[in-house]
Amino acid sequence: MTHQVSRSPFLKPFYTRTPVGGVIPRTQRRHTLPASEFRNLTPQDAISVFEIEREAFVSVSGECPLTLDEVLNFLSQCPELSLGWFEEGQLVAFIIGSGWGKERLEQVRQTPQFPVVTINKIHVFTLIIPVHIHVLSVHRHARQQGKGSILLWRYLQYLRCVPGLRRALLVCEEFLVPFYQKAGFKEKGPSAITVPNLTFQEMEYHIGGAAYARRNSGC
Repeated sequence: MTHQVSRSPFLKPFYTRTPVGGVIPRTQRRHTLPASEFRNLTPQDAISVFEIEREAFVSVSGECPLTLDEVLNFLSQCPELSLGWFEEGQLVAFIIGSGWGKERLEQVRQTPQFPVVTINKIHVFTLIIPVHIHVLSVHRHARQQGKGSILLWRYLQYLRCVPGLRRALLVCEEFLVPFYQKAGFKEKGPSAITVPNLTFQEMEYHIGGAAYARRNSGC
């Protein structure tokens, strides 16, 4: 028997199982946190985000895609364009995005660009703009488990439900191009963004269609 712990189609925990018969023994300790859940990030998650990002990127490129101040800025200004995967309350993977007002990505330290109005504390996008996916990262103890592709799929499905968003852009190293192509991204060519000794390809994803499209089970 399973218990559904959330109604949201994309920002929800997985199903959790109970013993056969659906009865939890009195001696079994109840967990106060869901086994697994997806939700938008908040400024309170910034330290955990930055620690995962720093471990994943500094050893490779020597710097993080986002500084701690930038993480705090994005999670304060546009938390609805972030998504975190939590297991028993601990962040294991995340994506941070923001609005981008140009056709191609550029090498600038940026602040979120959003033509929005606020209705009942919810951002409503008033122009069709692309989303810049700044970083996707998985905790070192949760890698090689398919979590990156699962999180990316959920994030792209979630973006379909956000009014005014039609494209997602990101840059990645050449060896990661197949990973993003499998998720539906198309290669746009070499990126203007560079890091010493590294070059990047710019990728684009067109947001559209049904939000409940079935995910490829092989991802």
